[in-house]
Amino acid sequence: MAKGIKSPKGKKITLNVAKNCIKVTLDGRKRLDLSKMGITTFPKCILRLNDVDELDLSRNLIRKIPDSISKFQNLRWLDLHSNYIDKLPESIGQMTTLLYLNVSNNRLTTNGLPVELNQLKNIRTVNLGLNHLDSVPTTLGALKELHEVGLHDNLLSSIPASISKLPKLKKLNTKRNPFPKAEESEIFSDSIKRLENVFLVEEKDLCANCLRKCQQAREKLNKIKNMAAATPRKAIFSSLVSPNSLAKDSQEDWRLQSTE
Repeated sequence: MAKGIKSPKGKKITLNVAKNCIKVTLDGRKRLDLSKMGITTFPKCILRLNDVDELDLSRNLIRKIPDSISKFQNLRWLDLHSNYIDKLPESIGQMTTLLYLNVSNNRLTTNGLPVELNQLKNIRTVNLGLNHLDSVPTTLGALKELHEVGLHDNLLSSIPASISKLPKLKKLNTKRNPFPKAEESEIFSDSIKRLENVFLVEEKDLCANCLRKCQQAREKLNKIKNMAAATPRKAIFSSLVSPNSLAKDSQEDWRLQSTE
């Protein structure tokens, strides 16, 4: 930091303050919500609350995440988006219960992503968008449970095949990256959309009973689709007989009443 420029003084987070920020989610999980509090350094006192299920430190001024974050051994949901983080600690690989990790809108470079991320075997969602990544670590391809990956708004020129071929991947956001060809981003997206129609076996490899079940399931699905397409859209005022019909039938009555 340049001489004469003071580091912003963030809000002091005490253990009591942190305890008062614990909320219970609709599904009964404990969330420690310290978002939008002007925090400049990771508050060490919250390590004493390491039994929480979710931790939200988003939209602060945090520059560094310490190795001690791995003490949150029950954490399923970690939100660090919109800070000034340029590196994730290697110990994050020890947080094997994580299902959701959001580190978007930070200052992460490819070198700031530790190899240990490949140890998060249960993770479903990883958002690395709005950072300074010029390549994607191939180690992410080891995360076979991934459903969603955000890589948008980075400096990427390519996506490893191991990422786009993850078996459970449903969403891959690669928008606004400097790919050599403008349509390359759509190619990645299209490859993910087609995952919904992939057949893992051929008909000849199925026994008669299994083949019949697959055909019945397909016929049932097509029937539902056809019914949905054939069903006319309901009128917005379906309960009315016709516009002004009742008023027209009774107009003589109310005219007489109004002249009496």
